[in-house]
Amino acid sequence: MNISCKRFKEIETFFNDRVQEIKDYDADDLDVKIRNGELHHEIFNTDYYIIGTYKAEQWLGVDAFNAIRMIQDYELENFGVVYTDLSNAEQVVNMFVYIVGESLVAEYVGSLAVN
Repeated sequence: MNISCKRFKEIETFFNDRVQEIKDYDADDLDVKIRNGELHHEIFNTDYYIIGTYKAEQWLGVDAFNAIRMIQDYELENFGVVYTDLSNAEQVVNMFVYIVGESLVAEYVGSLAVN
C-alpha cells in the first residue's frame, strides 16, 4: 500500500505515547491488557484519533484513496462487507488508524515475547 510514511510514523508515535501513558499510570494494567488481547481496543477503539471532517480531510490529503482502498480490502476480508462510510473523512481516518494499529500492536506484543 502506498500510504505516506509520515502517516505511519505519526500513528506509531501515537501508539508508543499511549503505551507509555498506560505503563506510567499502571504498569500492571498494561500487562493485563496485553495478556487479555485488549491493548489494541484500548488504544485504537476507545476514542477517535481525529475528530472533525475538515481536520480528517486535511490529514488524509493525497493518501485518501489509498486509505479507502486499504479499508475496503480489510473489511471485505474480515467481514465480507464494507461497514465504514467511505464518504465520511472522519470515519475513513479513524478506521485507517485502527487497521494500522493492529499491526503496531502485533509487532509490539511480538517484541515482548522475544525479550
